[in-house]
Formats: sequence, C-alpha cells, structure tokens
Amino acid sequence: MKNARTWISGLIATLAVIILPILWYSPKPVEARDNPRANLPQRKTHVSHADLMAGNYKTGQEVTQKCLTCHPDAAKQVMKTSHWTWESEPFTVEGRPQPVTIGKINQINNFCISAQGNQKSCTSCHAGYGWEEGSAKTNLTKVENVDCLVCHAQSGYAKGKYGNPADGIDLAAAAQSVAAPTRQQCGNCHFNGGGGNGVKHGDLDESLYYPAAETDVHMGKYNLQCTDCHTTHDHVIKGKLVADNYIIKPAEQVACTNCHSSDLHSDKRLNAHTQTVACQTCHIPSMATKDPTKVYWDWSTSGQDKPDDHFTYLKIKGTFEYATNVQPEYIWFNGNLSYRYLLGDKIEPNKPTYINQPAGSIKDPNAKIFPFKLHVAKQPYDTGYNYILAPITAGPDGYWTTFDWNSAFKLAEQRMGLKYSGKYIFTETLMYWPTTHMVQPKENALQCTACHSNNGRLNWQELGYPGDPMQWGGRFSK
Repeated sequence: MKNARTWISGLIATLAVIILPILWYSPKPVEARDNPRANLPQRKTHVSHADLMAGNYKTGQEVTQKCLTCHPDAAKQVMKTSHWTWESEPFTVEGRPQPVTIGKINQINNFCISAQGNQKSCTSCHAGYGWEEGSAKTNLTKVENVDCLVCHAQSGYAKGKYGNPADGIDLAAAAQSVAAPTRQQCGNCHFNGGGGNGVKHGDLDESLYYPAAETDVHMGKYNLQCTDCHTTHDHVIKGKLVADNYIIKPAEQVACTNCHSSDLHSDKRLNAHTQTVACQTCHIPSMATKDPTKVYWDWSTSGQDKPDDHFTYLKIKGTFEYATNVQPEYIWFNGNLSYRYLLGDKIEPNKPTYINQPAGSIKDPNAKIFPFKLHVAKQPYDTGYNYILAPITAGPDGYWTTFDWNSAFKLAEQRMGLKYSGKYIFTETLMYWPTTHMVQPKENALQCTACHSNNGRLNWQELGYPGDPMQWGGRFSK
C-alpha cells in the first residue's frame, strides 16, 4: 500500500513537471488580447421627435428650418463636408501647375461618367435640396437646402428629382421619425451608387441591410451600424474614399486597428503578415457574395433597339457584365492615390486609361497588399483633343432622349466648358474601388495556400517579388 502511494505521488509530480510548463507558456486566447467592443462608440438613446416635429410641412426646406431651431449649427457643419460639397479639399499634386480637387461635382468615373450629365437623378443621393441644371454652386450656399431627412428619417422618406423629396412624401411623418442614421439611411445611397444595387462597389449592396454573419460578420453577427466604424463629429464622418481624394490623412480614415489589436493572432507568423498585408486581404476572400456587382460597362453599344435587361443591356447605357463571388485584385496601397484622371487630361488612345491609380509599391514602407474591385469600361473620348468626354445624358436634349452622342457632347460643352472637336470614338478605361466591407467570419479567412502555392491568387512578380516571398523571408526589394 505504501509503495502504491509512493508510486502515485511520483506520477503526480512527474505530470506536474510536464503539464504546468505547458499551461504556463500556452498563448493567451485571442479574446484576452482583442476586445474590439471596448473601442466602439457608445450609442445614445435618441430623443423621440414625434412631438418636437409636429406640423404641416410643404417643402423639405421648411423641415430643415424647423430642425435649425434646436440645432442651429447643424446645417453649417454639413456644408463643410464632402457629403455636401461633393468635392475634396484642394491638393497640390506633382505634375499639375495648380491645386486640384476631386469629386462628383467636377469629375468623371467609368460608370455613369459624370454627375454633371445627370443632375436630375444623381442629386437624389445628395444631402441637399433644390438643384437645377448648372446652378450647383448657387444652391450649395443656402443653409435651408441642407436635407436633414435623407440621413435621419427612419421611415416614410425618399428623395426624387434634383434632390427634392419624392412626390407624395408625408414630410411631417418623416420628420417625426428622425433618429441616428442606420444601415438603411446610409445604404439608400451607398448601396446604390453608380446607378443601381451593387453597381459601383463590390463590397456594398442591399444584402447588407439585414446580412447573415457569413456575408458580413460585423453587421450580421454583431449588428454594427455604419456609424459604429464611421464615427462622426460635427457631421464630419470618418472614412474617405480613395476614388475622390488624392491624399487621406490616417486620422481621417477608418482602420481595423481602431477597434482590433494589431497582434491579435495567436500565431506569430500571422501577426508578421500584418506588416505587409492588409487585414482585408485575408478576411474578405471574395466580394458580392449575395448580390452581383458590375464589372464591365460598354457605352459604345448603347442606343440600339434590342430588349432591355438590367444585368446585360439597357438602350440608354449599353452592355454590362455582372458577377458574384468576385475575387479582388491585389496591389500595393498606402491609402492615397498616385494619379486621378481630371477632366481635360490627355490620354493615350491605344492603351487603357486609368481613371485612378492607388499609390504604393513594394519599396513603400507605408504600403500593404490590399484588395480592390477593378471596374473596366468603354467610354467616349474626343479624338481631336485626345481626352475623355462627359456627355449630358439626362433631360429633353440629353443623350437618353436623342441617342445622339454629338448633340450630347455639344450640350456638355455649353454647360461644363469641355470643348468638343466634333470627333469621338470609344476607349477602354479602368477604375479601382477599395474592398473594406463584407468581412467574413474568421473561419472563412484565406489560408496560407491561397497565396503561397503554385496556383495562388497573388501574382508575386507584378507585386515586385522575384517569386513567392516564403522563399525570400519577407519583403524583397530589387
């Protein structure tokens, strides 16, 4: 019996020697190092406006004037933001003689080409009222034209032509429903950019109104609202789009590390990747997982009398290609642009024109490999002046009425000042859109072989490596 007790005591001591060091040196669970909820803003209970906004309102401007009796600075704050100006701050850019601005109010993209060509419809997503053709700068100076309801009305509100409330809207009911913005208010515009659901962004579409966790873990599993990440102070919303800004200061941008630890992985090899690989690259393995996104738009085929179909062809817009489960394009990105096409820039007709080019390279210590949606289009350019044209599409004399490109370009010359030589053909253009939403559950994150294999999704040579960097021990510079 004594020998048995001695044997058991020895076994316990031996196990303690083996097990206790393992327990002592085991890595802490991820949850102990990463507590993102502690960094989220506290949502305040919004005061009911059912009694505060009682009244009979005939115009949106009357609603705004009522709002300003309690929020006297709100409209002026909004008017300082890009949601109002549709224009960035001026940037001094190498190779350009004067500071330049970028935005919907004065630039083009390779979707609907130009908001100036269709103010009637494009301004239905502007945070203001009372637009008129060619009068944007004038109307943008009036505080009563700020549309409070477009961001705050929780029910019964929609915008119509020239930014005004849609016909039949009960403005009193909409005003009485106001509260902090939700995905519904933000999504009404941002999910439908470029002319429809999922058209412009591969990572923003109507599936995010009520998403499953597999579609977006933040919004689906944890019910995060847009303003939880895009925090707001004096109506300035954090987070800027690289398509409309040359330079974005880190303090102005939303980053994963605003909430998450930068070394949250229990595997040190994964934490080392965050020095050169953006979180989104691994955690957004594909975009447009539910609703399709537009990847190609050919304006040259428009105007033909053949059946219209939203996903393949519309007479007013031409031929489209949509796709789901789109694998992003991966390039180096430091958060800024190296180039943005400006109206009047000369192009090389025999090669594709980049509307924008994200800045960064393998030699840039601030750049990381980042996922983008790349949209390809064929759009008109002037063969006499060698620049891309921005037609007037809407209205009684616009292209969508006449289907005459020449008259649409001449009308643009009058309204926008962009000279037209009388000669045009079509050229290929490309535009990058950063992929930051639709973060999937961690179980769906890319595994090592997704990139480090013979058929991996990264092109190491195009990224500046001589081959798979696993063979070189990290970032390699020639």
